[in-house]
Amino acid sequence: MAPLMLVEEPAPHVRRLTLNRPDRLNAMTSELCEELHEELRRTAIDRSCRAVVLTGAGRGFCAGLDLQGYGAAPENDGSDESRDRLANQQHMSTLVLELRALPQPVIAAVNGPAAGLGLALTLACDIRYASPEAVFRAAFVNIGVSNCDMGTSWLLPRLIGASRAHELMLTGRLLDAEEALRIGLVADVVDEERLPERAVRGAEQIASLAPWGVRLTKRGMWTALEIPSEQAAVEYEDRQQIMATFGRAVPEAIEAFLEKRPAEFAD
Repeated sequence: MAPLMLVEEPAPHVRRLTLNRPDRLNAMTSELCEELHEELRRTAIDRSCRAVVLTGAGRGFCAGLDLQGYGAAPENDGSDESRDRLANQQHMSTLVLELRALPQPVIAAVNGPAAGLGLALTLACDIRYASPEAVFRAAFVNIGVSNCDMGTSWLLPRLIGASRAHELMLTGRLLDAEEALRIGLVADVVDEERLPERAVRGAEQIASLAPWGVRLTKRGMWTALEIPSEQAAVEYEDRQQIMATFGRAVPEAIEAFLEKRPAEFAD
Protein backbone atom coordinates (compact mmCIF):
# COMPACT_ATOMS: atom_id res chain seq x y z
CA MET A 1 0.00 0.00 0.00
CA ALA A 2 1.36 3.41 -0.98
CA PRO A 3 2.12 5.84 1.87
CA LEU A 4 -0.48 8.55 2.43
CA MET A 5 2.21 11.20 2.89
CA LEU A 6 5.36 11.59 0.85
CA VAL A 7 8.19 13.39 2.63
CA GLU A 8 11.22 14.59 0.65
CA GLU A 9 14.09 17.04 0.94
CA PRO A 10 14.39 18.50 -2.58
CA ALA A 11 16.97 21.07 -1.46
CA PRO A 12 19.11 21.74 1.63
CA HIS A 13 16.96 22.76 4.62
CA VAL A 14 13.76 22.37 2.55
CA ARG A 15 11.09 19.73 3.27
CA ARG A 16 8.33 18.86 0.82
CA LEU A 17 5.14 17.24 2.16
CA THR A 18 2.91 15.66 -0.50
CA LEU A 19 -0.63 14.48 0.17
CA ASN A 20 -0.71 11.13 -1.61
CA ARG A 21 -4.24 10.02 -2.49
CA PRO A 22 -4.15 10.98 -6.16
CA ASP A 23 -7.03 8.70 -7.12
CA ARG A 24 -9.29 10.79 -4.83
CA LEU A 25 -7.73 14.20 -5.60
CA ASN A 26 -6.10 13.90 -2.16
CA ALA A 27 -9.46 14.20 -0.41
CA MET A 28 -8.99 14.12 3.36
CA THR A 29 -9.59 11.04 5.49
CA SER A 30 -8.79 10.59 9.17
CA GLU A 31 -5.73 8.52 8.24
CA LEU A 32 -4.32 11.16 5.89
CA CYS A 33 -5.17 13.89 8.39
CA GLU A 34 -3.29 12.10 11.16
CA GLU A 35 -0.27 11.56 8.89
CA LEU A 36 -0.15 15.29 8.15
CA HIS A 37 -0.49 16.13 11.86
CA GLU A 38 2.46 13.84 12.62
CA GLU A 39 4.65 15.32 9.90
CA LEU A 40 3.89 18.87 11.02
CA ARG A 41 4.76 17.96 14.61
CA ARG A 42 8.04 16.41 13.47
CA THR A 43 8.87 19.37 11.28
CA ALA A 44 8.14 21.93 14.00
CA ILE A 45 10.95 20.60 16.22
CA ASP A 46 13.46 19.98 13.41
CA ARG A 47 15.73 23.02 13.38
CA SER A 48 17.54 21.79 10.29
CA CYS A 49 14.33 22.39 8.32
CA ARG A 50 13.96 26.08 7.41
CA ALA A 51 11.13 26.04 4.87
CA VAL A 52 8.32 23.69 3.88
CA VAL A 53 6.47 23.01 0.62
CA LEU A 54 2.99 21.51 0.85
CA THR A 55 1.46 19.99 -2.29
CA GLY A 56 -0.68 17.15 -3.61
CA ALA A 57 0.12 14.13 -5.74
CA GLY A 58 -1.40 13.72 -9.18
CA ARG A 59 -3.77 16.33 -10.57
CA GLY A 60 -5.19 17.71 -7.33
CA PHE A 61 -4.01 19.60 -4.27
CA CYS A 62 -6.81 18.55 -1.89
CA ALA A 63 -10.48 18.23 -2.83
CA GLY A 64 -11.54 18.65 0.80
CA LEU A 65 -13.27 16.10 2.99
CA ASP A 66 -13.66 12.70 1.36
CA LEU A 67 -17.42 12.45 0.96
CA GLN A 68 -17.15 8.66 0.66
CA GLY A 69 -16.12 8.56 4.29
CA TYR A 70 -13.73 10.38 6.59
CA GLY A 71 -13.31 7.69 9.20
CA ALA A 72 -12.74 8.47 12.86
CA ALA A 73 -10.39 10.75 14.77
CA PRO A 74 -7.98 8.85 17.03
CA GLU A 75 -9.95 9.54 20.25
CA ASN A 76 -13.36 8.50 18.89
CA ASP A 77 -14.91 5.42 20.50
CA GLY A 78 -18.48 5.48 19.12
CA SER A 79 -20.09 6.04 22.51
CA ASP A 80 -21.26 9.63 21.88
CA GLU A 81 -22.14 10.74 18.34
CA SER A 82 -22.00 14.48 19.00
CA ARG A 83 -18.64 14.22 20.74
CA ASP A 84 -17.23 12.03 17.95
CA ARG A 85 -18.43 14.43 15.26
CA LEU A 86 -16.80 17.36 17.05
CA ALA A 87 -13.59 15.35 17.44
CA ASN A 88 -13.55 14.69 13.68
CA GLN A 89 -14.13 18.37 12.97
CA GLN A 90 -11.32 19.44 15.29
CA HIS A 91 -9.03 16.74 13.90
CA MET A 92 -9.21 18.56 10.56
CA SER A 93 -9.50 22.18 11.65
CA THR A 94 -6.45 22.06 13.91
CA LEU A 95 -4.33 21.38 10.82
CA VAL A 96 -4.96 25.01 9.91
CA LEU A 97 -3.76 26.19 13.31
CA GLU A 98 -0.70 23.92 13.14
CA LEU A 99 0.31 25.28 9.74
CA ARG A 100 0.06 28.82 11.05
CA ALA A 101 1.98 27.96 14.22
CA LEU A 102 4.72 26.04 12.41
CA PRO A 103 7.99 27.95 12.96
CA GLN A 104 9.03 27.42 9.35
CA PRO A 105 7.30 29.30 6.50
CA VAL A 106 5.11 27.05 4.35
CA ILE A 107 4.65 27.39 0.59
CA ALA A 108 1.55 25.82 -0.94
CA ALA A 109 2.21 24.46 -4.43
CA VAL A 110 -1.39 24.27 -5.65
CA ASN A 111 -1.36 21.92 -8.61
CA GLY A 112 -5.12 21.36 -8.99
CA PRO A 113 -8.40 21.61 -7.09
CA ALA A 114 -8.21 23.08 -3.57
CA ALA A 115 -11.72 22.97 -2.15
CA GLY A 116 -13.20 23.05 1.34
CA LEU A 117 -10.48 21.89 3.71
CA GLY A 118 -8.07 21.98 0.75
CA LEU A 119 -8.76 25.71 0.37
CA ALA A 120 -8.33 26.21 4.12
CA LEU A 121 -4.94 24.48 4.01
CA THR A 122 -3.74 26.81 1.26
CA LEU A 123 -4.98 29.86 3.18
CA ALA A 124 -3.06 28.74 6.27
CA CYS A 125 0.18 28.58 4.29
CA ASP A 126 2.40 31.65 4.12
CA ILE A 127 2.85 31.76 0.33
CA ARG A 128 0.78 30.22 -2.44
CA TYR A 129 1.99 29.35 -5.95
CA ALA A 130 -0.40 27.77 -8.43
CA SER A 131 -0.47 26.00 -11.77
CA PRO A 132 -3.02 27.07 -14.42
CA GLU A 133 -4.96 23.89 -13.52
CA ALA A 134 -5.49 25.07 -9.93
CA VAL A 135 -9.00 25.99 -8.84
CA PHE A 136 -10.09 27.23 -5.43
CA ARG A 137 -13.51 26.85 -3.87
CA ALA A 138 -15.17 27.47 -0.54
CA ALA A 139 -17.29 24.39 -1.07
CA PHE A 140 -19.20 23.61 2.12
CA VAL A 141 -22.22 25.74 1.23
CA ASN A 142 -22.68 23.55 -1.85
CA ILE A 143 -23.41 20.53 0.34
CA GLY A 144 -25.84 22.35 2.63
CA VAL A 145 -23.61 23.48 5.50
CA SER A 146 -21.85 26.71 6.38
CA ASN A 147 -18.85 27.94 4.41
CA CYS A 148 -17.55 29.42 7.68
CA ASP A 149 -15.40 26.40 8.39
CA MET A 150 -11.79 25.37 9.09
CA GLY A 151 -10.68 28.97 9.66
CA THR A 152 -11.75 30.10 6.18
CA SER A 153 -14.05 32.88 7.47
CA TRP A 154 -11.11 34.40 9.36
CA LEU A 155 -8.32 33.84 6.84
CA LEU A 156 -9.93 34.62 3.49
CA PRO A 157 -11.05 38.22 4.23
CA ARG A 158 -7.61 39.03 5.62
CA LEU A 159 -5.88 37.75 2.49
CA ILE A 160 -8.14 39.18 -0.24
CA GLY A 161 -10.44 41.67 1.52
CA ALA A 162 -13.91 41.33 3.00
CA SER A 163 -15.90 42.22 -0.13
CA ARG A 164 -14.31 39.58 -2.36
CA ALA A 165 -14.37 37.03 0.45
CA HIS A 166 -18.09 37.55 1.02
CA GLU A 167 -18.80 36.96 -2.68
CA LEU A 168 -16.77 33.75 -2.81
CA MET A 169 -18.12 32.44 0.50
CA LEU A 170 -21.78 33.13 -0.28
CA THR A 171 -21.80 31.84 -3.87
CA GLY A 172 -19.51 28.85 -3.42
CA ARG A 173 -18.22 29.41 -6.97
CA LEU A 174 -14.95 28.24 -8.47
CA LEU A 175 -12.00 30.61 -8.53
CA ASP A 176 -9.43 29.82 -11.23
CA ALA A 177 -5.71 30.41 -11.00
CA GLU A 178 -5.63 33.59 -13.07
CA GLU A 179 -8.34 35.25 -10.98
CA ALA A 180 -6.58 34.06 -7.82
CA LEU A 181 -3.42 35.80 -9.03
CA ARG A 182 -5.31 38.97 -9.98
CA ILE A 183 -6.91 39.33 -6.53
CA GLY A 184 -3.71 38.49 -4.66
CA LEU A 185 -4.65 35.08 -3.31
CA VAL A 186 -1.62 33.48 -5.00
CA ALA A 187 1.80 35.00 -5.55
CA ASP A 188 2.55 33.37 -8.90
CA VAL A 189 1.06 31.10 -11.55
CA VAL A 190 3.45 28.85 -13.48
CA ASP A 191 3.08 25.89 -15.83
CA GLU A 192 2.26 22.63 -14.08
CA GLU A 193 5.61 21.04 -14.90
CA ARG A 194 7.44 24.09 -13.49
CA LEU A 195 5.39 24.40 -10.31
CA PRO A 196 7.47 22.02 -8.13
CA GLU A 197 10.67 23.83 -9.12
CA ARG A 198 9.07 27.24 -8.52
CA ALA A 199 7.96 26.23 -5.03
CA VAL A 200 11.34 24.76 -4.14
CA ARG A 201 13.12 27.84 -5.47
CA GLY A 202 10.98 30.04 -3.24
CA ALA A 203 11.69 27.76 -0.28
CA GLU A 204 15.42 27.89 -1.02
CA GLN A 205 15.32 31.69 -0.94
CA ILE A 206 13.78 31.53 2.52
CA ALA A 207 16.17 28.79 3.69
CA SER A 208 19.19 30.90 2.71
CA LEU A 209 18.26 33.57 5.24
CA ALA A 210 18.88 33.66 8.99
CA PRO A 211 16.45 31.10 10.50
CA TRP A 212 15.70 33.15 13.61
CA GLY A 213 14.91 36.27 11.59
CA VAL A 214 12.66 34.27 9.26
CA ARG A 215 10.79 32.66 12.15
CA LEU A 216 10.27 36.00 13.86
CA THR A 217 9.01 37.46 10.57
CA LYS A 218 6.48 34.67 10.07
CA ARG A 219 5.27 34.98 13.65
CA GLY A 220 5.10 38.76 13.37
CA MET A 221 3.14 38.75 10.11
CA TRP A 222 0.46 36.43 11.48
CA THR A 223 0.34 38.24 14.82
CA ALA A 224 -0.14 41.57 13.02
CA LEU A 225 -3.40 40.26 11.55
CA GLU A 226 -4.79 40.04 15.08
CA ILE A 227 -3.27 43.17 16.62
CA PRO A 228 -5.98 45.84 16.98
CA SER A 229 -3.98 49.03 16.32
CA GLU A 230 -0.94 50.40 14.51
CA GLN A 231 0.63 51.46 17.80
CA ALA A 232 0.33 47.96 19.23
CA ALA A 233 1.83 46.53 16.02
CA VAL A 234 4.81 48.91 16.17
CA GLU A 235 5.43 48.11 19.83
CA TYR A 236 5.30 44.39 19.05
CA GLU A 237 7.73 44.86 16.15
CA ASP A 238 10.10 46.84 18.37
CA ARG A 239 10.36 43.97 20.84
CA GLN A 240 10.78 41.43 18.03
CA GLN A 241 13.51 43.44 16.39
CA ILE A 242 15.56 43.78 19.57
CA MET A 243 15.26 40.02 20.14
CA ALA A 244 16.58 39.44 16.62
CA THR A 245 19.76 41.46 17.24
CA PHE A 246 21.11 38.92 19.73
CA GLY A 247 23.19 36.00 18.48
CA ARG A 248 25.51 35.53 15.50
CA ALA A 249 23.07 36.03 12.63
CA VAL A 250 23.36 39.82 12.36
CA PRO A 251 27.17 40.08 12.42
CA GLU A 252 27.43 37.11 10.02
CA ALA A 253 25.00 38.75 7.59
CA ILE A 254 26.91 42.04 7.72
CA GLU A 255 30.31 40.35 7.32
CA ALA A 256 29.04 38.29 4.38
CA PHE A 257 27.66 41.40 2.68
CA LEU A 258 30.91 43.31 3.11
CA GLU A 259 32.96 40.31 1.93
CA LYS A 260 30.60 39.70 -1.01
CA ARG A 261 29.96 36.06 -0.09
CA PRO A 262 26.89 34.01 0.86
CA ALA A 263 26.09 34.13 4.54
CA GLU A 264 26.31 30.92 6.54
CA PHE A 265 23.73 30.65 9.30
CA ALA A 266 23.54 28.02 12.01
CA ASP A 267 20.27 26.14 12.51
